[in-house]
Amino acid sequence: MRTNKHMYIIVVLLIVCVALVAYFGVNAGVIQINGMNDIRFGIDIKGGVEATYEAKDLDRIPTETELESARIIMETRLDSQNILDREITIDKTNGQILIRFPWKSGETDFNPQKAIAELGETARLTFRDPDGNILVEGKDVKESIVQIDNKTGKPVVTLKFDSVGTKQFADATAKLVNQRISIFMDETMISSPVVNEAITGGEAIISNMGSIEEAKALSEKINSGALPFSLVSKNHSTITPTLGIGALDVMVKACLVAFAFVGIFMLFYYRLLGAVACFALVLQVSVQLLALSIPQITLTLPGIAGIILSMGMGVDANVIISERIKEELKDGKSIGSSIDSGYNKAFSAVFDGNLTSIIVAIILMIFGTGSMLSFAYTLMVGCILNFVSGVAISRIITKSLSMNKPLRNKSLYGVKFKEAI
Repeated sequence: MRTNKHMYIIVVLLIVCVALVAYFGVNAGVIQINGMNDIRFGIDIKGGVEATYEAKDLDRIPTETELESARIIMETRLDSQNILDREITIDKTNGQILIRFPWKSGETDFNPQKAIAELGETARLTFRDPDGNILVEGKDVKESIVQIDNKTGKPVVTLKFDSVGTKQFADATAKLVNQRISIFMDETMISSPVVNEAITGGEAIISNMGSIEEAKALSEKINSGALPFSLVSKNHSTITPTLGIGALDVMVKACLVAFAFVGIFMLFYYRLLGAVACFALVLQVSVQLLALSIPQITLTLPGIAGIILSMGMGVDANVIISERIKEELKDGKSIGSSIDSGYNKAFSAVFDGNLTSIIVAIILMIFGTGSMLSFAYTLMVGCILNFVSGVAISRIITKSLSMNKPLRNKSLYGVKFKEAI
């Protein structure tokens, strides 16, 4: 990207705009962007709902397999709403499912019955064509099992249909050869395999599964769509915040104080480069808040810790870059050359540090549950933004500022005044 001496003005104004949007949000006709006040907070901060579910119109206690299918339904629905902070447990003895999840953002009446209404319905599994038309329903799937393909040695998911499903699936696949037939749970697509040929025998195979775990997860979801009963909430109640809104206030204040002290240090020690680092951090935090508020990802206190940790890594990246630039300036290079060389040499260290954190965050998101998912999400987003704001954006601002004659004094870039002469 070509930079001129006035580019920093445009970039700084954009950062200010993003920060204002992240704080206040946007409500202008069709444009609706949630601000930080619309973030959905976890049970630990705001509290939530606790409910016990039982089978409706069933004269026996559901089996463990049926209860597990119902649990998958609830997890799928909560996932589709980006509710990361939740607890779903099975009481096999009494045939019940216990669930805890936080309130929506902006919730004021705190009506638990209203909050849990959608979770108690039986999930509807459907097979659809590319236009969204329903071709086969989950109730017509007799079973779904995981097998190993004898030819490839890879896992596949085998579907067996009843008589009605066999005919419907045969008609559907005859029309969709070389096209995709998508499998939906409610309105969430869980798979979209390609139809290679018309399937008339009442059995279908879904191949190209990444792993045995992926195949099992898909098979369980398909089986859950044929759940023979719906769930109703027999009792429900509100949950008070486990830590309270006071803990949120303390953490936010600590974050602001830490940001202020870090900003003062960066300005005092690195001067102009420190100012650029502060703007980069403002952009990083603003986009992180938007990444939470817009999709309504649940933010817990561990999630806030993830934001603070990624901020620290952002500061670390700017310190590494600033020190590199100082070293280049002390070696007698020009300001423009020192900036380019400093960013280039520092990139590998910044890349390695953030990449390893991103890998850890992804692992936590795969194997973690509850509030740990919030921490992993904020950490991952923050580390990705370190490359954008801490490296790319800060480089554009620094390069643009250095093109202005009054800002070409080496002392403005952290070099001691005596060494800058």
